[in-house]
Amino acid sequence: MKDGNSVKDKIKSALNRENIAKAVFITFAAFSILAVVIIVIYILYASIPAFREVGFFKFIFGGKWQVSEGVYGIFPMIVTSLALTLFAVALGGTLAVFTAIFIVYYCPKRLKKLYSQLINLLAGIPSLVYGYFGLTLLKPLMQDTFGIISASGVLLSGLVLSIMILPTVCSVAKNSLENVPMHYYEGALALGCTNNQAVWKTCLPAAKNGIISALILGIGRAIGETMAVQMLLGGAVNYPYSPFLPVRSMTSNIVQEFADAEGMHRSALIATGFILLIFILIINAVLRFIKRNDAISGNKFFSRKFKEGNEKVSGFAFKKRGSAQDVLCILSYTVAAFVAAVLILIVGFTAVKGLPHLSFDFLFGKSSNANTTLAPAFVSTGLIILIALAIALPLGIGAAIYLNEYAKRGSFFVKTVRLFNDTLSGVPSIIFGLFGALFFGGFMNMGYSILGGALTMVLMILPTVIRSTEQSLSEVPDSMREASYALGAGKLKTVFSVVLPQAIAGIITSIILSIGRIVGESAALIFTAGSFIRMPKGITSPGSTFAVLMYKFMSEGLEVDKCYATGAVLIIAVIILNILVTVTEHCFNNKKTCKKGIISRAFAKLARRKNEEN
Repeated sequence: MKDGNSVKDKIKSALNRENIAKAVFITFAAFSILAVVIIVIYILYASIPAFREVGFFKFIFGGKWQVSEGVYGIFPMIVTSLALTLFAVALGGTLAVFTAIFIVYYCPKRLKKLYSQLINLLAGIPSLVYGYFGLTLLKPLMQDTFGIISASGVLLSGLVLSIMILPTVCSVAKNSLENVPMHYYEGALALGCTNNQAVWKTCLPAAKNGIISALILGIGRAIGETMAVQMLLGGAVNYPYSPFLPVRSMTSNIVQEFADAEGMHRSALIATGFILLIFILIINAVLRFIKRNDAISGNKFFSRKFKEGNEKVSGFAFKKRGSAQDVLCILSYTVAAFVAAVLILIVGFTAVKGLPHLSFDFLFGKSSNANTTLAPAFVSTGLIILIALAIALPLGIGAAIYLNEYAKRGSFFVKTVRLFNDTLSGVPSIIFGLFGALFFGGFMNMGYSILGGALTMVLMILPTVIRSTEQSLSEVPDSMREASYALGAGKLKTVFSVVLPQAIAGIITSIILSIGRIVGESAALIFTAGSFIRMPKGITSPGSTFAVLMYKFMSEGLEVDKCYATGAVLIIAVIILNILVTVTEHCFNNKKTCKKGIISRAFAKLARRKNEEN
């Protein structure tokens, strides 16, 4: 009887552990929902005074923004944001799709990994570096070319912004093209298509949903960009009826005036952020609608629809119209070469301008008002990274475990969590900065502090951790779990002893990507961590990261050499992080022997425990 009771007690204890663990994972998964709801409600609450005083529709459609007169209308900024976004997506999205097609179908195998790394590097470059590149190289070049006094405006900003969104659109489009079944391509060839016809008339239409999603993500990225456009638009409140007229977007309006704003002026700027947030939520809703309702049907922008019985396709019909696809093939090679040249130009320009000004004293010397160095930035950035990862990793990994291991696939809760996680990932950094300043800095009385900046960064990197970890967990074969259950292991033990070790590559990748996001972030941290140039005394004191210091050097205009040098440090950091991601993927995804060793050790450990229990 005692043995029977002990077995029952063990089973009861195991069930309790399983239930507690599941409840914890559910809580972690629901954090994304809570975060989005709090951000929306809190920013709306802070916007109400402006909406009440000015009027909601008058605030949106008003054509004048005059702080001294107490007049707040943001319609010119909305028009500028939309015009800038459409121009950047039209140019950058087109270049990105051609680049993605080149990588998947035309790039030689020996160059494919290298070229993919170039795109990843382009994605990791901080927006400040792009902005300074446009300000110091493209702007003077355009002024000389067109014979104008100032090239600030939609055209200059749109050119730079199109390069910035290119990696995002390219990566998503590339993944969609790679997921097209091979038999689509082979079937097209079997029907007499040439290679180019099979790519452009069969594979590309099959990937249309992913490409449309990529373009919508590009829209979200473009409309929320802050620091680069703030440097290049010119800063005046005008309608963009000329490509070289100084204008102001919604994001640039916030970052330009928020530091000195108070009272109704401050509420109006927060209300501008709320309108921007509404735009982002609408974009995410459209993205979800397209994914749900356009899964099978054709698309007129990519291919004709063929309905059974309405059209007949002869065996040589494609051959007669094959020249168009040949031209598109040439264009993809040309665009890919152009993108690589742009990356080399940006990195080379920053390195040439910045590396000569790097010195030991500038990197590690004592920082003061008379001689600002990067030593405080090393400490501030390191503290923000450690605090943010210490909070975001357990939350993200726990949420990913629930979504992949415990939740019923396709359930309402899972769809809701993924929807809010995608929404959180699409929120512009300036909105996170506003929320961090209001909630952590104001409501929680942290002021400008490293802790406030780190908590804000938790919200920004959490979607990356969840998505990367969940993807890695989904790639673990079900046979591994079934074998673990056969050895007597429970759900929780299987997750931590078998499944998680197999997903370590995704977790490490998410850590590296999160570090890169923190190192390159400026808009959110200016409002939360501050721009303090001295060594921080603790996590409750203000501090400056590398990107914030670069912005400070740039805005003051007195230490241009230090600005270049800080940009070079950021580029070096991005290159190192990309190398680490590549090495991680190589070690954990390409070395099957390593995987087998981990699996065998995990099952051996489970077997020993089972024998000991028996």
